[in-house]
Amino acid sequence: MKRVIIIHCWSGTPEYCWYPAVKKELEQRGFDVFVPAMPQTDAPKLSLWLPELQSIIGKPDEETFLIGHSIGCATIMRYLESLPEGEMVGGAMLVAGYTDDLGFEELSNFFETPFDFEAMKKHCATFVAIHSDNDPFVPPRHSDILKEKLGAKTIIKHNAGHFSGAVDNEAACTDLPDVVNSVLAMAH
Repeated sequence: MKRVIIIHCWSGTPEYCWYPAVKKELEQRGFDVFVPAMPQTDAPKLSLWLPELQSIIGKPDEETFLIGHSIGCATIMRYLESLPEGEMVGGAMLVAGYTDDLGFEELSNFFETPFDFEAMKKHCATFVAIHSDNDPFVPPRHSDILKEKLGAKTIIKHNAGHFSGAVDNEAACTDLPDVVNSVLAMAH
């Protein structure tokens, strides 16, 4: 059974922004989709989020697809680094992903050691990164970094902000067809 796990953003919930729409759409296409509530979402800690993701996934396989949003992307990247030799997932979607703490001390615990991009590539067949040209938190260079370091296919959306709920005068992003289409392409 093809399964998808969506890891939400900082302060996110399973019902937040575009997660319910993507879940519904993928379930209609035959995927088993899980959007867990990550622990202490208002103060995310890699020491809690990584074991939670490992527990949720159990034994990964090439019919396992991971979707991360913001700090959820860092969680997925740390997960991929942690996999033992020979274990693979079918693909990873990184929505507004980044490779440093963006100046937020609260997120620095996810970035205490440099990412091992080579290890990630050994455990994931395909990466897709979606960014917005006006994200108030994630500079566009992170799209270039993910493309260069992971070979990620990049999608740049115009005026999509941080793909979040309605915050700081940003309209809520409640639908993200690029995520569904990318997962379908990965799962072909």
